[in-house]
Amino acid sequence: MKAIRLASPAVVNIHGQKTVRSTAAGMAGANGPDSFRQVNGMGTGVVIDPRGYVITNYHVVEDVDNIQVTLHSGETTTADLIASRIRNDLALIKVHSEHPLPTIPRGTSSDLMPGESVIAIGNAFGYVHTSTQGIISALHRDVPVNETQEYVDLIQISAGINPGNSGGPLLNIEGKIIGVNVAVRVGAQQIAFAIPIDQVVDIVTEMIDQQNDSRLATGLRTSGGPREGDGVTVADVTASSPADREGLKPGDRVVRVGSQEVDNKLDFSLALMGLRPGDDMELGIQRGSERFDFAVQTESRAAESYTVKELAWSIIGVQAKPVPDSTMRRLNSRMRTRYRGGLYVTAVKSGSAAEQQGIIPGDVLLGIHGWQTSSMKDLAGILEHPDIKDGPRAKFYLVRREQTLFGHMELAAHPSLISIHR
Repeated sequence: MKAIRLASPAVVNIHGQKTVRSTAAGMAGANGPDSFRQVNGMGTGVVIDPRGYVITNYHVVEDVDNIQVTLHSGETTTADLIASRIRNDLALIKVHSEHPLPTIPRGTSSDLMPGESVIAIGNAFGYVHTSTQGIISALHRDVPVNETQEYVDLIQISAGINPGNSGGPLLNIEGKIIGVNVAVRVGAQQIAFAIPIDQVVDIVTEMIDQQNDSRLATGLRTSGGPREGDGVTVADVTASSPADREGLKPGDRVVRVGSQEVDNKLDFSLALMGLRPGDDMELGIQRGSERFDFAVQTESRAAESYTVKELAWSIIGVQAKPVPDSTMRRLNSRMRTRYRGGLYVTAVKSGSAAEQQGIIPGDVLLGIHGWQTSSMKDLAGILEHPDIKDGPRAKFYLVRREQTLFGHMELAAHPSLISIHR
């Protein structure tokens, strides 16, 4: 079938040994001796990036010291675990390969219908690239597993799923991935489940973004959907950041990173995985009808001399903490606003600029000098900005009892050491 021929080159087989506690030891009681044994684990993965990034289930690679991967060509190599999300049973691994790998054609799970024909490919019982066919039996199934893991909004399918299929693709008749096969109902026939691909892409993108944010400082926050063609848009630029210094603006559309064209958020996040602190992030930007090229030098997340809390207390005269997302949603709902976030003022320094302007504990600081203060990282960038250091007068706006208030304050002198922990 054409669909299988199209997708199969991007399906890999994952295997390796893991150490597990034997059942007998588990039944011996808390005081009994521990007994462990080596078991062979197996599963399937899907290549999503030619550099060798592969999506699979977390339980496939859990506790596996040496992840072995067999490519469609028959070549066997190893892989590293890059990121995982235990709760959603998803993992991202990086296959060691000297040549680009074929990637899976990506579909969407937003328009699936019960009765639709589907195909599952996987390493069933060790039989590589086993294909089975069925239909979508139902949508939006929730399957709790234990206290740390729960599958939500799954696709229920009738295609045969067996041990070794986990992490493999669920395809539509066009050969595009619409889900990741994850579980079978033990003791039942033709009841199996897959995680919708849009959900998979969202979760994996979050995992990658967390990895990138822990390594790189760019000052760039982007938004975009999981599907091909959703695009990548600059949502926010942190003051004094590399992106701010290069002139990027909210609303810019990112169309290229390096030599790679991007048209969805996952592609953008994956493109950043290959960068190291100090590297230039070369961006192709669409701004209105014009195209621009930028080279944003990435920075390390290394700690420096002053914390943002120390500078906020010294320059503005406040102690602050982020407003929880749930509180911000309620505030926006009541005020019919769309503030991205804010900082609770928890204390005000006597004689400070904040006290002189009447700022009090409980106020929600929304912005300073035209920049939003939706996080402590935002505040750090503002306090580093040359406009703040060069001029002591700054406009601020805040919320108090569901009213937005504005004012200007004379900031204290900036310390001679100005680097900030983020």
